[in-house]
Amino acid sequence: MHTFPTLRSSSRITILGAGLMGRLLAVELARQGHAVEVHEAGTRAAEGAAAYVAAAMVAPLAESIVAEPGVVRMGVHSLARWPELLAPLAAPVYFQHDGTLILWHRQDAPEAARMRLKFEQTQGLVPGLPRMQALDSAGVAALEPTAAQRFHQGLYLPGEGQLDNRQALAALAATMDQLGVVTHWGSARQPADFTPGQAGQPDWVLDCRGLGARAQWPQLRGLRGEVVRLHAPDVTLQRPTRIVHPRYPIYIAPKENHLFVIGATEIESDDMSPASVRSTLELLSAAYAVHPGFAEARILEISTHCRPTLPDNLPAVRVVQDRVLEVNGLYRHGFMIAPAMLDVVMQVLNTGQSELAPEFDLSLQLDREAALHT
Repeated sequence: MHTFPTLRSSSRITILGAGLMGRLLAVELARQGHAVEVHEAGTRAAEGAAAYVAAAMVAPLAESIVAEPGVVRMGVHSLARWPELLAPLAAPVYFQHDGTLILWHRQDAPEAARMRLKFEQTQGLVPGLPRMQALDSAGVAALEPTAAQRFHQGLYLPGEGQLDNRQALAALAATMDQLGVVTHWGSARQPADFTPGQAGQPDWVLDCRGLGARAQWPQLRGLRGEVVRLHAPDVTLQRPTRIVHPRYPIYIAPKENHLFVIGATEIESDDMSPASVRSTLELLSAAYAVHPGFAEARILEISTHCRPTLPDNLPAVRVVQDRVLEVNGLYRHGFMIAPAMLDVVMQVLNTGQSELAPEFDLSLQLDREAALHT
């Protein structure tokens, strides 16, 4: 088994990519006293990162429809970790954990029944998940009074959360500055540009470039998503709400100051072109079907991005050359699993292994020769 040396008390670490994962690692490593340098091909605002477009929901049971049990366990872990990670940042970040509401129209009741069965199976596999609650009209009204005018049954998943993705990215960047992290924006670098461990070079290189790493990790593919951001002062939804749909569930994530993020589409494509008319109409129609106040909402942004995904839709950590650790494949679960991934990577760097990885069914490919073939 190939391993790499663990961190010394003060190591020099270069991070490639300053999306969510890169920024979390930069802050944590700098807090531990290491000298951290970051190279990011894009800007400080992270417009080129998948995390910039994300709805940033931390909803392990809701996501179990498309997530393996190990990923759900990562989500449970991250729900507890996010408040700890956000509290010391240089700027406040909106974080809410008031649960997820799932609603459906009468014609979609069979699909809702299948979803409920899946949730029950997940709860049997993953301890620590709060029990879902079936809602009648009164139950829906107690959580979201306006929604009860149009929906007469639903499911409530207690304890699930969300945060403001752009506030988080900005606060992480500001904290990197406070901690003395050296940042290079507009600096596209790759592992071959460094010889870690050699004189004048970093002790480690951490590659967190997402789809930017496809030249080194050809199995990566893009999974396109389309998101609408609205300002809707007349909408009173208080928590992330998902609408059961025969092709894909649509979500509405309320942020601060009457901002709402609406999304659903998941397209096997690396296409970064603007959103289609069809998907935009579907998203906006679904939102209006939930709350009439969306009729007078203002469209602030229609965004698209492609999320880095590996063939099994699971994240992975691997070593393919000495002192270079690659972290990638967070799929559509970036904010839900990033804290768990952070804790695994820090365990690997500090001890050469991770006690958390088996709990998460996470692929740790620390044998250099084996990793080259994955």
